[in-house]
Amino acid sequence: MTPSAAQTTAERVRDAMFANDRAARGLGIEIEAVGPGRAELAMTVREDMLNGHDICHGGLISTLADTAFAYACNSYDEVTVASGFGIDFLAPGRLGDRLRAVAIEVSKSGRTGVYDIEVQNQRGERLAVFRGRSYTLKGKSVTAPQPT
Repeated sequence: MTPSAAQTTAERVRDAMFANDRAARGLGIEIEAVGPGRAELAMTVREDMLNGHDICHGGLISTLADTAFAYACNSYDEVTVASGFGIDFLAPGRLGDRLRAVAIEVSKSGRTGVYDIEVQNQRGERLAVFRGRSYTLKGKSVTAPQPT
């Protein structure tokens, strides 16, 4: 696949996934960029995302990172799911912060992959690092209609 064809595929996958991604849309997650094995997503911390300490709930930071992971690992148009992940929180997100998650493919071999995701705020301060492990379901397209 040529670089431009791979980019077109990643963009088609983005569109197909986002059309059905109710969680991402509900959280106001925006897809800033996608490409083969990579994705950049953003979310603004709202009042309803704050926990009892008045900081962004860690589960929502994880969700942003996990969503970037999903768009990166599905970018080849093969249905790919998480087989696990780990996250380390380094600093809190605050009300009004614009969080940005950048996912980069570290390794993809056979049916498995490893992806690193970094979450930063609008000042470039690192809030979390996330490592996701993926498993590809061979022969299942993200963009092709599925039998009912």
